[in-house]
Amino acid sequence: MILPTRRAALALAALAPLALLGYRTAAALDLMLVLDAALVLLILLDARLAADPRRLQVERDAPAAFLRGRPASVSYLWRNPSAHRARLLVREVRPPILGPAPAPHQLAVPGRAQVRETFAFTPARRGAQTAGWLAVRSVGPLGLGQRQDRYDLPWDVTVFPTLPETRVKASVAGAVRRREAGLVAQRQLGEGRVFESLREWVPGDDTRIIDWKATARRHKLIARQYEAERRQHVLLLLDAGRLLMAEVAGRLRLEFAVDAAVDLALAAARHGDDVGVLVFADTVRHYVAPLRGRRGLQRVLEVLARVEPAMVEPDYPGAFRFLSVHNRRRALAVLFTDVIDRSASEALVANVATLRPRHLPVAVTLRDPELDAAAAARPRDRHAAYRKAAAAELLRARGDALALMRRSGVVVLDVPPARAGAAVVDRYLELKRRGRL
Repeated sequence: MILPTRRAALALAALAPLALLGYRTAAALDLMLVLDAALVLLILLDARLAADPRRLQVERDAPAAFLRGRPASVSYLWRNPSAHRARLLVREVRPPILGPAPAPHQLAVPGRAQVRETFAFTPARRGAQTAGWLAVRSVGPLGLGQRQDRYDLPWDVTVFPTLPETRVKASVAGAVRRREAGLVAQRQLGEGRVFESLREWVPGDDTRIIDWKATARRHKLIARQYEAERRQHVLLLLDAGRLLMAEVAGRLRLEFAVDAAVDLALAAARHGDDVGVLVFADTVRHYVAPLRGRRGLQRVLEVLARVEPAMVEPDYPGAFRFLSVHNRRRALAVLFTDVIDRSASEALVANVATLRPRHLPVAVTLRDPELDAAAAARPRDRHAAYRKAAAAELLRARGDALALMRRSGVVVLDVPPARAGAAVVDRYLELKRRGRL
């Protein structure tokens, strides 16, 4: 496609006064037409002399994954196989999760040469997307005409959730303390569930560990010896339904839940536990069985990076049935969800206790700071009084639902969104220290 440049538009505008002279003499109109025709021919000729954008080659050099909020960069390598210098105007369209696209910029690539350009950016939000193309205009030597073409350059990117810088520093500073807190209270030899060997029973041992078949064969009391259980399963259950689509401080509740899940996954992996994740809404969207080490953590983070909420009612019974079939070993099942009141969250309240006794369920719910503030505010007019009464009623109903879950044996963490990560990690370490896993 051939297009005029801004210089050509200015030149055409400069010929406009000749039209005013046409009211006095017809020769002025004839001159304007001749000059306009000449300018159009110059635009076409200049565009033809411009480097053909279809012959240019471009390659993108960028990692496939980024961290939300962390500065990153991408570079492009332009090759010009022709002998003529290419003067380009480049506009890029990127996946929206990478933030605003850069403004159109000029680029010059000498003939039979290559040029590399690098751009810095900061990913705006987590997610996974595939998109991207380049619009390139090649300007002629006179700067009057240009040729336009488009390069389809898909960019398959994944932006992982990340911790704020202050949280990273705090977690590094407290790594030793947390590791000790999580490992001090291991089950000792003979109290675990993983069979290790047989030995002779001695007075003082628990009679429940006597192996009666081995005793009958050896004609003396033989006891089973078990390994200390150092590894547990930590399973992240993430509700991606309508309850987590509400915003708090300009962010979706789901984003706070994902950040807290990442905190817990990192802490569990640091303490040698197996980590898995189950994401559900009206159906089970993602499932990763608990795995140990870097491989398990990487798979969990990949799922958490791709979680998207849906305006649907979450199917708690279906998700918990799926879990009972696919994960039979005892696990710390941490459910990230929200509670409005007992009636609106009846399915959650009625079914979360079914995870027991096989698993130890922990429900992490996110309080609304604005709702707390409204309930605690001193009303100054009738409207504020109604607002306070409504907020207090919602909090009371919410408290009733959470109390019912606690009576059912569910560990409940009802915390502000900004504190969810620290609270769930602290509770995980406490449960691990007390040997409840």
